[in-house]
Amino acid sequence: MNIHSDYSKRVVINQHDLPWGNSPEHGIERRMLDRIGGEVAKATSIVRYQPGAKFKSHTHDLGEEIFVLDGVFSDETGDYPAGTYIMNPPGSSHEPFSDLGCTLFVKLRHLGIDQVEREIVDTNSATWFQGLVPGLMVLPLMRQGTGSSLVRWQPQTYFNPHKHYGGEEIYVIDGVFEDEHGRYPVGSWIRSPHMSLHKPFSKEGCTIFVKTGHLLD
Repeated sequence: MNIHSDYSKRVVINQHDLPWGNSPEHGIERRMLDRIGGEVAKATSIVRYQPGAKFKSHTHDLGEEIFVLDGVFSDETGDYPAGTYIMNPPGSSHEPFSDLGCTLFVKLRHLGIDQVEREIVDTNSATWFQGLVPGLMVLPLMRQGTGSSLVRWQPQTYFNPHKHYGGEEIYVIDGVFEDEHGRYPVGSWIRSPHMSLHKPFSKEGCTIFVKTGHLLD
């Protein structure tokens, strides 16, 4: 199965416009943003657990990133509320579930040898850092290899034009993100290819998940 598998093309989707599809486990649904492969795939998805849903124990051969959008996600290592970032490195395994239900932003099978230790960040209590322009705050997430981060834009914040070496991927968590190409409300996913150019801003303010440098192949 190939869904938006050509990384040389820009893609813009609002996940709320997509239908929910079933997963192999009862009570767990997903909206596929991009995918290369069958049930075992390199993929970016929105995943929804109904209350009480659980997934069988499984191994992440090429790793996984999770950002908890709402509810409480759990596995045998603990409970992770909305705002939690989890990186499960290649070769790790777990048995996830959700007693209360949750919605997740998930990236599968895209990590490599630089990622060797599990990382968990509670973005509700972590320290944010001043960005490159006034009104911009940044929270680094992945510390190993190609990084992911959250970026918080105050209303009327404007960034400099810049190119994305290795591409850029954005998911809008709250507010409205914009650039010269369009306006992106909550739930928008934007994937921009290697060496793409834009001049982003936010008139209303927003928080976005950002991953860069990972779209060269």
